Amino acid sequence: MSVVIRQPSARTAISVLAACWLGLALAGCATNVAGNDATGSTASPGAHSEAEWRRIAEAESDRFRANPKDPDAALAYAKALRALGQHTQAVAVLEQAALAAPLNQAVLGAYGRALADVGQYKQAFEVLERAHTPENPDWRILSAQGAVLDQMGRHQDAQRYYASALRMVPDESSVLSNLGLSYALAKDLPRAEKTLRKAADAPGADTRVRQNLALIVGLQGRFAEAESIARADLPPDQAASNVTYLKQMLSDARAGKQVVGARPSAGS
Repeated sequence: MSVVIRQPSARTAISVLAACWLGLALAGCATNVAGNDATGSTASPGAHSEAEWRRIAEAESDRFRANPKDPDAALAYAKALRALGQHTQAVAVLEQAALAAPLNQAVLGAYGRALADVGQYKQAFEVLERAHTPENPDWRILSAQGAVLDQMGRHQDAQRYYASALRMVPDESSVLSNLGLSYALAKDLPRAEKTLRKAADAPGADTRVRQNLALIVGLQGRFAEAESIARADLPPDQAASNVTYLKQMLSDARAGKQVVGARPSAGS
């Protein structure tokens, strides 16, 4: 039996989208970007268990402390720290690496994303600006810049960065997902849904993109449809967890409570 939930107000919908959606079956924030990228990331945080990340962090800590000027060591150590939620420590490691290698674009990309993790959006944007050049733009960095601008409330500016990224990779699910969430933050839920559906249908779309779509559909009052999307391509136990969490989020939204939601992501 489905729970009928009234459509939240636009203001409530935006409050739902104010922070990272920590669904029970999701591996951290809806980062949407996995695999190698300009930041030096090699996998999403969900690629390892917490215990595995702790072992990796310990090993990479030794390597970094042995040679703090080695950018690869700094990137690997900071990645493990971010996966463990130790964002302030990751910023410190990458700040040191950026001082030692001020022109290393991988370091600058990772440093900018780490700054975004701790809410230092203005500085994050400035660092990300240096992580690529107009002559050689990187779509991942453009998307990260858009995500930072969204966190600063500059949604139209953010959407221009996503559009630039999509001119380079028209069917990239992660960028489309960020763009869809940006529309939602700008109070255009129908356009957000249309864009997230395109993101969900794009090659390489992962479960997190479809969960973002489920949230946007639910915010428009179509909970049965949102539940169906939330259950798709998940094992029964994870599907049940996601649906339970989605019901709670939308119930809180109806009551006008501050709840956690999805946001555009600067990536791993």
